[in-house]
Amino acid sequence: MTTTEGGTMTGTGYTLVIGDKNYSSWSLRPWLSLKACGVPFAEDRIRLRMPESKAEIFKRSPSGKVPALKTELGVIYDSLAIVEYLAEQYPQVGLWPADPAARAAARCVSAEMHAGFQALRNDMPMDLISRFPMPELSETLENNIRRVVAIWMDTRARFGQSGPLLFGGFTNADAMYAPVATRFRTYGVPLADFGDDGTAADYVDAIYAMPDMADWLAGAEVEMRERELV
Repeated sequence: MTTTEGGTMTGTGYTLVIGDKNYSSWSLRPWLSLKACGVPFAEDRIRLRMPESKAEIFKRSPSGKVPALKTELGVIYDSLAIVEYLAEQYPQVGLWPADPAARAAARCVSAEMHAGFQALRNDMPMDLISRFPMPELSETLENNIRRVVAIWMDTRARFGQSGPLLFGGFTNADAMYAPVATRFRTYGVPLADFGDDGTAADYVDAIYAMPDMADWLAGAEVEMRERELV
């Protein structure tokens, strides 16, 4: 049901409870932030879409959802709560931008991702390995995609001069939007049709160029091969 990996937990005692890497967008988010911190942690992976999945998750997470981070202070659940905790514990990493205006903007767009874009989530679920045609474009889905493109273009223009990501270097905002970048690739979204001037397409490429993203993708491929053998 679960696999534990990620090396020795010396110094942190962290265990990140996640779902399948191919499907669980919420699990990817704090995983990327943890990797950015450079601290050791274990993975406790729960295979989703199984009869026993919900019960197994409830054993580890009081919300009955993944992700959850086991720490010496207790269990921290919900992706945004986890990345906020990591930003507090490792301020030197810069999971939020140092500049006050950029930091406020990063928190705003992260909270917007956390709370919104329901049509995008429902109509274009994360599936890293597969490739699908775009679903039927409802007005709500179109507005969701246009809003994401606008966020990426705005943050890159205002704060992204120092690197290829939303605020230059990696921040929690990138952790929140990385799964959206994968959706755009999985469903072949023509971003130019939604107002992109090339900035959003470049950002998708930048997410896929991250070594940690490549590691997660490799894990997803292994998991899907394991499913085929069951």
